[in-house]
Amino acid sequence: MPVKTFTLQFQTHGDGDIRDITDAVTQQILASELKNGTVTIFAPSATSALTTIEYESGCISDLQRLFDEIIDPNRHYEHNARWHDGNGHSHVRAALLGPSLSVPFTESRLTLGTWQQIIFVDFDNRARQRELVLQIIGE
Repeated sequence: MPVKTFTLQFQTHGDGDIRDITDAVTQQILASELKNGTVTIFAPSATSALTTIEYESGCISDLQRLFDEIIDPNRHYEHNARWHDGNGHSHVRAALLGPSLSVPFTESRLTLGTWQQIIFVDFDNRARQRELVLQIIGE
């Protein structure tokens, strides 16, 4: 079964910046010329994560608020005490959500639900240049 690897690069604002990457992932599936298989998206970063959600302002706001409530950026983090970079909460948030996501596709179309989009979340406390690795396996 063929395996094709692509990367996506983009700039983020940090501080919980959420990006809908569904169309970009779809474009890479089309570029792979594979019709049926699985795409795995991986964020090689300790302060960002991937998941799916309905990408609309209410859901985005709710997700950002939830992370502020359960992983408060203003509390004490041992990581901050050691490195003094202020992003201890970013690491914990990213670990909770996870660095990768796999989605099957058929006829070169992601098998997402009607209201489901793939999102990248940058939890770091500053803007960053980000890169995602997409590995597409199929036929």
